[in-house]
Amino acid sequence: MTAPSGRRSGRRVLSWLLALALLGVVGFVVIRDIGGDQPQPAAPIVVTGVIGSEKLAFFADQRVRDVFRSNGLDVRVDPAGSRQIATTVRLDDYDFAFPSSSPAADKLLAERPAARTYAPFSSPMAVATFTPIVDVLTQAGVVAPGTSAFDVHRFLALAAAGTRWDQLPGNTAFPARKNVLLSTTAPCQSNSAAMYLGIASYAANADSVVADPAAAAAVVPAVQPLFRDQGYLPPSTEVLFEDYLSAGMGRVPMALVYEAQYLAEALSPDPVLPADARLLYPRPTIFSRHTLVPLTPEGDRVGSLLTTDAQLIALAAEHGFRPIDPRAFAEAVRNRGLPEPPTLVDVVEPPSYDTLEGMLTSLGCTP
Repeated sequence: MTAPSGRRSGRRVLSWLLALALLGVVGFVVIRDIGGDQPQPAAPIVVTGVIGSEKLAFFADQRVRDVFRSNGLDVRVDPAGSRQIATTVRLDDYDFAFPSSSPAADKLLAERPAARTYAPFSSPMAVATFTPIVDVLTQAGVVAPGTSAFDVHRFLALAAAGTRWDQLPGNTAFPARKNVLLSTTAPCQSNSAAMYLGIASYAANADSVVADPAAAAAVVPAVQPLFRDQGYLPPSTEVLFEDYLSAGMGRVPMALVYEAQYLAEALSPDPVLPADARLLYPRPTIFSRHTLVPLTPEGDRVGSLLTTDAQLIALAAEHGFRPIDPRAFAEAVRNRGLPEPPTLVDVVEPPSYDTLEGMLTSLGCTP
């Protein structure tokens, strides 16, 4: 009677040992399958774009690159002037074009129709200057006391009269023997100068957008000295803003830049803005609407992500742009302890591409 019991016990022990061994083999196979044979993620798709130079720092930000990569895209960009993008850049080499203004985008669309475009962020034109200059301009009636409003009409009157800084009443802070002019970029190359042309021509045209060749011909003599009398004009706002930061008030007392450039520096972890740096807003001003024109389906994905991805929207705000979600912009400024920029209401539209191009041609620019 005891033998069968012993045999049954032995069989149980043997069954357990076989089961454990089998589990060990299975476990080994599973671990090997998980650790060694797992498929690797597909390489991201390379997407190329040509962009306005003021967006180069945004696209070079590793955080921005990582967001695109997490969506399967390796976005690579080349900078160019918005006018060049619309006229001379070989677009067959790119998946998207991203000029800094809607007129340039309209020109692209006329030649390369797209199902849709994207305007993920914008930036108003602004005047980067210094506290002593603001004080002088306030006494001259160009800046409203206690505000950041820069009166374009009053400024143009001073410029038209050939007024020098040392001729402004009570000016002991900056008695320079040179004309009161805004430093700008070259209008034949840079979008920011073209936007300045839009602002000045609006004021010179009795506060109306220049809309036809006759009006353009009438205002060009009034606006041409604003560029001609400056002398050398840098090719891009990046160069102009660097001059403002490095050369200071003596060389660049006030420069027309994108608000985003100034704010991006103020929002950076280690800003190099001068202690007396100030930002003024022309009245009227123009918003530069950065408009992406897809040239391929991959380029369309970039535009869609820039418009809808919360991380990219927040990063655009950190780079000083005003994204389509105003909360992201307000949060970026608030997180750095900076005063929130004003809500601008005296905003005008730029002339159409053809009208703007006509005025630029009158200023000596060639396609």
